[in-house]
Amino acid sequence: MKRMPPAPLSVWRTLNIDEFLIGAPHYPEHVDESYWQRDAERMAAAGFNTVRLGEFAWHIMEPREGTFDFTLFDRAIEVLGAHGIKTIFCTPTATPPRWLTSTYPEVLRVDQNGRAATHGSRQHADTNSPVFRAHSRRITQALADHYRGNPHIIGWQTDNELNTTVSTSYSEASEREFRRYLRDTYEDIASLNFAWGGNFWATAYDNFDQITAPRQNNPGFPAPGHVQDYHRFLAQATAAFQHDQVAILRAANPDWFIFHNLGRLEDIDFRGQFGQDLDFLGFDIYPMLYDEMRRTGGHAATQALHLDVCRAFSGNFIVPEQASGFGSQPGFSTMTPEPGEMRRMAMSSVARGADGLMFFRWRPAHYGAEIYWMGIIDHDDVPRRRYLEAAEFASDIAKIKSDLLGTTVRMDVGIAGADFDNQEAYKTYPIGLPSPMEDAVHLHRYCYASGIACGFIHPEDDLSKIKLLYVPHWVMWKPQWDAKVEAFVNNGGTVVFGAMTGTRDINNHIPAAAQAPGATLSKLCGVRVEEFGRVAEPGAAGLFALQATEYGMHNPATQLASSSADRRYSFVLGNREHEAAHLYEILDTDPDVEVLGKWSSRFATGRAMITSRRFGAGHAVYMGTYLTPSLVEGLADQLFARAGIAPLVADLPPGVEVAVRESEDRMLMFVMNTDEAPVILASLPSGTDLLTGHDIRSPLTLEPYGCAVIRC
Repeated sequence: MKRMPPAPLSVWRTLNIDEFLIGAPHYPEHVDESYWQRDAERMAAAGFNTVRLGEFAWHIMEPREGTFDFTLFDRAIEVLGAHGIKTIFCTPTATPPRWLTSTYPEVLRVDQNGRAATHGSRQHADTNSPVFRAHSRRITQALADHYRGNPHIIGWQTDNELNTTVSTSYSEASEREFRRYLRDTYEDIASLNFAWGGNFWATAYDNFDQITAPRQNNPGFPAPGHVQDYHRFLAQATAAFQHDQVAILRAANPDWFIFHNLGRLEDIDFRGQFGQDLDFLGFDIYPMLYDEMRRTGGHAATQALHLDVCRAFSGNFIVPEQASGFGSQPGFSTMTPEPGEMRRMAMSSVARGADGLMFFRWRPAHYGAEIYWMGIIDHDDVPRRRYLEAAEFASDIAKIKSDLLGTTVRMDVGIAGADFDNQEAYKTYPIGLPSPMEDAVHLHRYCYASGIACGFIHPEDDLSKIKLLYVPHWVMWKPQWDAKVEAFVNNGGTVVFGAMTGTRDINNHIPAAAQAPGATLSKLCGVRVEEFGRVAEPGAAGLFALQATEYGMHNPATQLASSSADRRYSFVLGNREHEAAHLYEILDTDPDVEVLGKWSSRFATGRAMITSRRFGAGHAVYMGTYLTPSLVEGLADQLFARAGIAPLVADLPPGVEVAVRESEDRMLMFVMNTDEAPVILASLPSGTDLLTGHDIRSPLTLEPYGCAVIRC
């Protein structure tokens, strides 16, 4: 498979490979070799073309320091290759062998209380340790040298779900590297003291050697700038660890593609070196792990959210691990996909940007910390409904891949996302307010349920393909984004800024010029914030706690003072009164500003709350509060039709997901029933269902978890 250089990072980027990768992570080291031939035959019969190998097998590849033995994988790769199955190999650095952690205990992570990790799990090594990085380079080099000419290996995955289990370490090596990062960033201690606000609480330093990583076990809060820079450092260090491996693999065989599989999105700046080093990103998708979020839209809606968030980092992607069945580790377990649901969930991944997908896993483990994490084949080596469903999905892909590859996901409503600094800036000073992602969920849920093409996009990206951009309370608004956003509005787009946007600079300082929004945004929107304050939240106690582990949604200070319980504020938007949540802002407006919504209670009655200013052919909207489901409906009524935004399918029934992938010469509409009951759709566009070959004639009935892919 010939590798083409990747395009720059963009939500509109397609993959630089010429085949849809479909298969499963495979662990031949977990079973007797007598299984291997049968496994390869079954994979080929199912329509698989790729497996992923080796991510947790360093102890087999290097049983003693400096002694390498790849023969087990050599044989497995040959058996698979004889049946047309290509291999993605992994660098095995998520699980260093015991001889390494025993001989070099300084490679172990250390928690904030000074306790070193022990051997016996995964991600227990400190990726900032120079000793561990040297061993990482050594095993990567040995693998690259050994497999550089193997025709069955088409690409590599770096490590496995970096930072998913833990991203921090307080070891001597990490502290030393943090100080090195600060010296490189600030050069002199005076500059650091200014950035961190050293005159507040006497937090200034005399020299860099005095600085330690911020810890949560202090009696008070650390400076926001200190915390922000620590997480910037962790992101840079993670990228540097991966870069070591990428450089070795690129030098060994420039035709190999290289990616990483992401689990939790923790302390990784995807738009920085981490993403720029890779050909594309991989995102592991386990919709049933999101089942606790049913109250906020269900696991299908949350899978769509996860996929749309991920796509914003670099465009189309692959799914190296797509849930196939019941999943568990000792501390949790998931729901089980019903018949047809595994295929539907996989099709949802494709609809939202996947150009490759592997069902986790080929067979379950008989021992270890995932013995009840089911795979395509069951423990007794019998292929049942999951195998048949995987084969059906592979057949689906064979029917659509020639039309699919080269397309991108349509987006009419773009939510500002994929910005590491804003994700972290929120966490440094949350004050009980929703994170940008927690706020954005309301808009995404509305669009998902309404069948409106919605996703996430960075302000630096190409905004010309979207119609409305929502900026969800980004406290750091950087001047380099102004020109693109102003051009977007001037050319007919609508931008909506949430409360608190632009209140801080890159050091987490509040500029003296204005409370909010930032000076440039204030001019664009024609508003200034005269006053702001908290409001009581209408029935919102449990929402954000449910979402505290995914997509950067961390809210460590959500408790309100009890005296706020009666501080409820309402406002009028259109002809409807709404109750506000979280925050009020009172706006002072320029003469050319249209007031769309006004406060209707307490001392704020009659003051502007939502405004719109015409700028060129478009509109700049400012919203002096946070989203609620009712406010999203009101904004949609006010703004969507004016912006040319309409559902992809009119009168979309509940439980039906719709998404469009398109290019200049074709459009594919994915229509998926996420429910266990049949559903009838009466307003589909004309075209051909590529899965059945039938022309679409309304009404169309989709069986439980049924799918249609319509070429329009």
